[in-house]
Amino acid sequence: MEKTEKIFEQRMPDKIDILKKHFPHCFDKDGNFNIEKFNEEIKLNEINLSKESYGLEWLGKNYARVLATDPVRTLLKESEAFNQKEENRNSQNLLIKGDNLEVLKHLVNAYYEKIKMIYIDPPYNTGSDGFVYQDDRKFTVPQLMELAGIDEERAKRILDFVNSKSNSHSAWLTFMYPRLYIARQLLREDGVIFVSIDDNEVAQLKILMDEIFGEENFVIQFVWRSRLGKGGTADQVAQIHEYVLTYAKMKRNISFKRDVKISNGGRERLRQWGQGDSKEDRPSMYYPIPGPNGIEVYPIKPDGTYGRWRVGKEEMKKLISNGLVEFERREDGLFEAYKVIKKGHKTFSAVDSIISGENSSTTAGGSKEVKNLFNGIQCFDYPKPSRIISYLISLIECTDCIYLDFFAGSGTTGEAVMQLNAEDGGNRKYILVQLPEPIDPKKNKTAYDFVKDELGVEEPTIFEICKERLIRAAKKIKSEIDEKIKAKEKEIKELESQLNFGDNEEKIASLEQEIENLKNQDLGFKIFETIPLWKDYLQENDKLTEQTSLFDEGKLTEDDIKSLLITWQVYDGIELTEKPHEIDINGYKTYYIDCNLYLLYKGWKTNHLKALLEKIDTDKNFNPIKIILFGYNFDSKSLREINENIKSYSNKKQIDIDVITRY
Repeated sequence: MEKTEKIFEQRMPDKIDILKKHFPHCFDKDGNFNIEKFNEEIKLNEINLSKESYGLEWLGKNYARVLATDPVRTLLKESEAFNQKEENRNSQNLLIKGDNLEVLKHLVNAYYEKIKMIYIDPPYNTGSDGFVYQDDRKFTVPQLMELAGIDEERAKRILDFVNSKSNSHSAWLTFMYPRLYIARQLLREDGVIFVSIDDNEVAQLKILMDEIFGEENFVIQFVWRSRLGKGGTADQVAQIHEYVLTYAKMKRNISFKRDVKISNGGRERLRQWGQGDSKEDRPSMYYPIPGPNGIEVYPIKPDGTYGRWRVGKEEMKKLISNGLVEFERREDGLFEAYKVIKKGHKTFSAVDSIISGENSSTTAGGSKEVKNLFNGIQCFDYPKPSRIISYLISLIECTDCIYLDFFAGSGTTGEAVMQLNAEDGGNRKYILVQLPEPIDPKKNKTAYDFVKDELGVEEPTIFEICKERLIRAAKKIKSEIDEKIKAKEKEIKELESQLNFGDNEEKIASLEQEIENLKNQDLGFKIFETIPLWKDYLQENDKLTEQTSLFDEGKLTEDDIKSLLITWQVYDGIELTEKPHEIDINGYKTYYIDCNLYLLYKGWKTNHLKALLEKIDTDKNFNPIKIILFGYNFDSKSLREINENIKSYSNKKQIDIDVITRY
């Protein structure tokens, strides 16, 4: 096996990067290729459990893999009234209501490798957080056998397990696997994912993410001090921390923002002083370097004992070759070596693996934030403080990227993004996904009453709290921005009134640009939601024939057609914030966006086809590459006529136009 792997890498050195990108879990933390895992991955409809290798196995893993590739079972619907409000109309931020697995599947084409950072705070599966595995997909035993490539007995066991509403480790892993699997596809090649977790599932999550993202793409397991005091616990050890597991899409492509120190010049001793810094402790750091007059200089301490250098041999060679090592004779006659620090030299401090203090706040701080926004009402239990998410975002150093949170909760990530933009004039965008999880009046009557009575929502859900928080946070940030603008405008007037006005022009121009950036801040968001696929249109017929329609297309409304358009638009790789143009083709309404033309309505006639071809021929701004038809609304004659004429036209004009019929 070892020989095979070596030959594989020698023959295909240019393909290794491709493999690492698409099959990261087939490489270990040292970058070695595991061909057994690769063979397992490429075997169609076959899961071979006979060959054992290091990894994480659980009862629902086959099922989780099926879920990761199972087609979407919903449509996307726009909240038109909300999205057309002045503050939301041109917003690039998104809040999507629905099962996050369904939403991720909808997003995967349009946002493939476009997300710079993902932060999620999934259920911790503590036993008291209410997590139970629930899934509305209803596979039969034969279906699961075929999809997962497993035998009947195992298929039965898996279906019994997934239908049991379990909160076991296996259930939690089955829940997380497909979501993380798709999330990885959304990350840019320089993207990073942060996952908050505690001791209950951190061990399982680490191995799961090693498998999905690849061991070599593990960055760090941050420890977050989530509580300040020990509290009145009866336990022997007070748990005052949580974790943030961090993985990169491709680790070599990322770099975190670090504190920079610019030197005024000087030098520092190259010999390590501390107790225990001896040759015996670090033999590799004890070696001679060329000193004055060809004398070899060793890191010997003043007491005559063998010490060690601060840097290894290779680093020392670089310092010497760059003339950055100086020597000075000591009182005992030996030479001391110093590293020369040039003026303006930058040194970077590493990011601390412990998140605490001003970078984080605590769970209590997160609760206080929400409470302040909601006028003293505690609407959400244990929200993450925006400060810790702001800190993680700030590590990325990207002010015009997309940030995704598909366990949005109360919407902390959205507030953090808006707040950071207001502070540095950035243009970050967020996508939040939240399930319309019902609020239990027995567990949180305050939140239930608030959503029902003050927000006027008949069936209160967590989604409504998330939506309201974003609205209130935006209003608060807008007020802060207005104050900043006033202060900067006042500063400009003062600079303009000074006698040395010419000397202030650069400063004034900078302030004016800052004001412009603040005025253009995106504090709105658009709302979309998942809805059941053709709800109420399914025929009650157990034995559908070729002549039996799956649903009564005559019941379709304008809203249904718009939902179909949005769903197909995203499927075709067009972002949700992009709006199709409505184009009239001789009285027939079509939608055109990014060289895709959608024909969705009934009533298509031959004269419409003629008008379409004329428009393609004469309108330079109209260049459809794909024409997508909603098959149920076209008869066979029209479909054949469109296909034949478009094909003939394409051949004549020597252009490529695909006609795609969907149902």
